[in-house]
Amino acid sequence: MTAIETRNLTKRFGDVAAVEDVTLDLTENRVHGLLGRNGAGKTTLMKLLTAQLFPTAGQMRVLGEDPRENVPVLSQTCFIQESQKYPDGFRPRDVLSIASGLYPHWDEQLARDLVGEFRLPQKRAIKKLSRGQLSAVGIVIGLASRAPLTFFDEPYLGLDVVARRLFFDRLLADFAEHPRTVILSTHHIDEVANLLEHVVLLDEGRVVIDEEAETLQSAAIEVSGRAEEVREFAAHGDVMRIQEIGGLATATVHACEGRAEQAARAAGLQVAPVSLQEYIVHRTTHATSSS
Repeated sequence: MTAIETRNLTKRFGDVAAVEDVTLDLTENRVHGLLGRNGAGKTTLMKLLTAQLFPTAGQMRVLGEDPRENVPVLSQTCFIQESQKYPDGFRPRDVLSIASGLYPHWDEQLARDLVGEFRLPQKRAIKKLSRGQLSAVGIVIGLASRAPLTFFDEPYLGLDVVARRLFFDRLLADFAEHPRTVILSTHHIDEVANLLEHVVLLDEGRVVIDEEAETLQSAAIEVSGRAEEVREFAAHGDVMRIQEIGGLATATVHACEGRAEQAARAAGLQVAPVSLQEYIVHRTTHATSSS
């Protein structure tokens, strides 16, 4: 079943198109990565899908229905965003108490476990929490809600590497036991690469990549060697980037179903894999420089 379906979805703010002509089909019960540079339109797209914004044009269906003014759909949706605001007088325990009444699938024991694991001070005023502690509040809600459709928009700003790893491990473990559709927007691509099953890359409001994560993991290779030999090889390949230092050069090229690697090795060049994060960076830079 398709959890999210959009057709030519567009959102404009005056003359600026934050989201433009976005057509997607996101399958349910998978972890989808929504990637892109700052200002690419990721948060705007998520706000459209959670009915916090209305589209300028196009159609969207969430869990099979239009999410706008649709309480049954929105009650099955949880959106955790980096800029989440809470009343200053609230404490984490107050926020979690309210959240427990909002989400039909709320798991109170999981919430308590997560509060302890993230060392979240429940009685401290929200306004006195650190940036990481504030992020932890959102993570607890996003995981304990067990909402069939959960959006995480840069959920762990301010968290140290240990806390981020805790989030990833908890998300993976709970997803395995309680499958749901997760949309994860992040700049820490390497840290979540093993979590993502499908990737959508936005650039200037448009979809640049809509592909399986496994396919992208092997979509490009890095070849290196003497500059002259690398240049000659690159002249016959689909090159994303080439860099020369002295008499040596490194080129990032599309793998072309393994043909590029075979040709590079035959030419005596060194071959190395390109990580998902490096590939996304190259594709975004290439899309920007080519526009």
